[in-house]
Amino acid sequence: MLAPEQAEQIVGDIDPAVRSEAAHTAAGAIVHRGRAGSDDPELVDRLVHLVDTEGLDTVAALWADSPADTLPGALWRLYALREWTRRDPRTIAERYRLGMDRAEVAGAVAGVADTPGPEEIRTMADAVLSGVFRGDLDVALERAGAFCRVLAVGSAVDADAIAGSDDLVATRVTRSASALLDTAGELEHAAVLWRAERLD
Repeated sequence: MLAPEQAEQIVGDIDPAVRSEAAHTAAGAIVHRGRAGSDDPELVDRLVHLVDTEGLDTVAALWADSPADTLPGALWRLYALREWTRRDPRTIAERYRLGMDRAEVAGAVAGVADTPGPEEIRTMADAVLSGVFRGDLDVALERAGAFCRVLAVGSAVDADAIAGSDDLVATRVTRSASALLDTAGELEHAAVLWRAERLD
């Protein structure tokens, strides 16, 4: 048993209410400042490249635990998606192409080139994120959701192709497809909330 004096010296985690308030405050400040300065290309570029300068871990510590139906939760998903396109653009481009034939409507909403390569995937991710600050946030969220839907379909097709040779990898890719569908729904719901002025 610890003495009361010893117990008081143990450092605990940040109060969840304080963490949530900080996440909301930072997200609101970034979005509102970015939208107010949308005619400043350097500011928008800095915000789009936030993870590049601050690191994914820093952004994750601030927003990753935020619910999907909040502004910080939606921003986390957008920044994480952009970071993923930076780390594995070739695989994403391949799976996106596989999904395009089967999810044409979502592909049109996402706004990616017809035969995207790694560079087109990176460009799309930057365009979606810059749309948070330069355009309508709900449109940016819908584009990201549509992108995830096409990618989920392509991942499922890829999993089917892999299944015969490596069931373990196929299962992992199938789970990834399922997670992408969940993320798509979360982003699209966040767009609805933003339009209703309820995404905070």
